[in-house]
Amino acid sequence: QVRLVESGGGLVQAGGSLRLSCAASRSIFGINAVGWYRQAPGKQRELVALIRSSGSRDYAASVSGRFTISRDNSKTVSLQMNSLKPEDTAVYFCYVNYDGLDYWGQGTQVTVSS
Repeated sequence: QVRLVESGGGLVQAGGSLRLSCAASRSIFGINAVGWYRQAPGKQRELVALIRSSGSRDYAASVSGRFTISRDNSKTVSLQMNSLKPEDTAVYFCYVNYDGLDYWGQGTQVTVSS
């Protein structure tokens, strides 16, 4: 089992930056995939960025070039978000696929004002 705790959300003006962090209860090295999803009001949860066990990274087209996912250490993954837009407003969830099971954090709110 993996417990995930996000931090770093908040309110920022358009064009600003935020850094989200996700602390896992166990090492994330060797996990099938670790990353970030988001869900805006009235919309489905969508992939933002993902690191696979191979080390490859996937980004949603809407954030490519603005967001960067990284593994800071064995138990922390971060999402650096630059040039934020109002449409980036959502609850951001940390995600891990471990041993064939999906695990989610409780989410952190990101609000971008215009």
